[in-house]
Amino acid sequence: MNVNALDHVNIITDRLDVTAEFYKALLGLERRDAPAPMTPDNAQWMYDGQDRPIIHINAVDCPRAFEREVQPGSLTGAIHHVALNCSGYDEVLARICDAGLEFQVNTIEAIGLRQIFTADPNNVLLELNFFGD
Repeated sequence: MNVNALDHVNIITDRLDVTAEFYKALLGLERRDAPAPMTPDNAQWMYDGQDRPIIHINAVDCPRAFEREVQPGSLTGAIHHVALNCSGYDEVLARICDAGLEFQVNTIEAIGLRQIFTADPNNVLLELNFFGD
């Protein structure tokens, strides 16, 4: 048995459209309706450039296969952040600045990594990693 990769992140929100548009505008992810039985009004999936649905955005009232209490907003439980391997550092940084988002940058020179930390509309902390970029 192997874990091949992280498949996706699921975000429960009371701001479905705002959240989907955030990921589309900031990271250039493609917004698509989630598959049935979910509806466009309760679930949107965000696809990367390799046609993978890496961020699932669900409304509070979206049906879930495994039910547990989730509070949208500033609480993310034990998860501190979600890290995404990105390219186009200057472009993403410009988008963050243009959107007036708070952010922090970090450099780990030993491995050629530049990072941008920012939060989505639900206060999910994003670590955007740019290796050699």
